[in-house]
Amino acid sequence: MTGFSRRILRAAVLDKRAYEEVEADRQATGQAVGVVLLASIAGGIGLPGLGVSNLQALATGVTSALVGWMAWAALTYLIGTRLLPEPQTRADVGELLRTIGFASAPGLLRVLGAIPVIGLPIYAIASMWMLLAMVVAVRQDLDYTSTSRALGVCVLGWALSLVVAVIIGMVFAPSVS
Repeated sequence: MTGFSRRILRAAVLDKRAYEEVEADRQATGQAVGVVLLASIAGGIGLPGLGVSNLQALATGVTSALVGWMAWAALTYLIGTRLLPEPQTRADVGELLRTIGFASAPGLLRVLGAIPVIGLPIYAIASMWMLLAMVVAVRQDLDYTSTSRALGVCVLGWALSLVVAVIIGMVFAPSVS
């Protein structure tokens, strides 16, 4: 197992030390981007109801997953550092992007969403697992003493990113005649 795949696995099992390592390792930025891209591709392939037979729909699913992650990351940074920081919170955008990039590791399982019947529950579980990983990443990176604060930041960021996604979908979705 390579160092990269070991990091992905450690992040997926919510190993706090893995998030601390990634936070401190400036060389891990490319790896974090790789995890986000792979999770976005898995999310696009496994998006329930999409099917992989339509290449345009697949590209839309992957793009949507990636844009959703970027919105979530940006909102989490703003909420965590500006709206709900703790006194000891010190944030560097690169550090936060690395840690929350690796928090996307459980999203690799979303590819299994393409399996008929069981795909939707698997997709939902993997998405919730990503939220839990995000809470660990945010708590470690923003030096929170409270898991509930990290959870609040992540849930608020996630909810707002869903609102952004719905608005974007309404603006850019093809009209049904």
